[in-house]
Amino acid sequence: MPERETPEGPGGYDPVGPRPHEAISPTGQGGAMDLALEEAESLEKTPGPGPEGAPRERARSLWSDAWHQLRRNPVFILSSLLILFLVLIAIWPQLIASGNPLQCDLSKSQEGSAPGHPFGYDTQGCDVYTRTVYGARASITVGVCATLGAALLGSALGGLAGFFGGWSDSLLSRVADIFFGIPVILGGLVFLSVVTSTTVWPVVGFIVLLGWPQIARIARGSVITAKQNDYVQAARALGAGNARMLLRHVAPNAVAPVIVVATIALGTYIALEATLSFLGVGLRPPTVSWGIDISNAASQIRNAPHMLLYPAGALSLTVLAFIMLGDAVRDALDPKLR
Repeated sequence: MPERETPEGPGGYDPVGPRPHEAISPTGQGGAMDLALEEAESLEKTPGPGPEGAPRERARSLWSDAWHQLRRNPVFILSSLLILFLVLIAIWPQLIASGNPLQCDLSKSQEGSAPGHPFGYDTQGCDVYTRTVYGARASITVGVCATLGAALLGSALGGLAGFFGGWSDSLLSRVADIFFGIPVILGGLVFLSVVTSTTVWPVVGFIVLLGWPQIARIARGSVITAKQNDYVQAARALGAGNARMLLRHVAPNAVAPVIVVATIALGTYIALEATLSFLGVGLRPPTVSWGIDISNAASQIRNAPHMLLYPAGALSLTVLAFIMLGDAVRDALDPKLR
């Protein structure tokens, strides 16, 4: 092969390098140049969009990957459909129940199922089916509102304490310890016994008051872990303020554990509302609640077991659905459990 003319003369060093139309031949010695050539050739042969190769799969984020997993989880699909049905009848109970839950006939007290009344009647002669359907509204309202309140309050306090640390972190920990030391049932008996309102808001307020410390601790630990990542340190080095780092970099990457705990806690809060109503300090008549119906049916379980079976079954299915949903979300958001 004839030598190429260069500014240095024949056979000299060409500082410009190979011309565009010339190919670099491997040396055959297995050196660094040969490895670089092999890597370049592999990149050129990487299949891309088009008829000759399949399109590349784009990298998914945590949330898109979690949604990809949830769509293929039968537990998530089943629990979501059940929760959607419960929310629907809580908003529009007239879709499946045409009666009035407060309209009673004492002449039909404790009677069994009849045409148009498949669940029978309770002690006051009220339709058990209608009261079971309308009872979903109070339970779902208490569970959702209490969960949102506890999640927002706990996330804000725990996130700020974990991000700034110092005396605010110590103060939050000590206050949370005080609330953790209050028994839930005893606190409800004391706090709600002096409330005369028949609405759901006193019960919601009490659950939020005792529920935020758990979420605050989860949020605090998640924020402490997230703020030590390299991208947060890089944002700090570039001059980002605390508000920007907390809202743009830390919070989106620390919210997943809070969502998991809040989803599981929602079912627990519904069961807590029913327990307090059963004890007579939660929701009160004329509010229709599964806990109130279970309390009225407890003394008649031998004579009329249907009075207890249906509201208790609806309560169990609701709590189970939210716990199953929380477990599915936890499995999807935690890569270690896949």
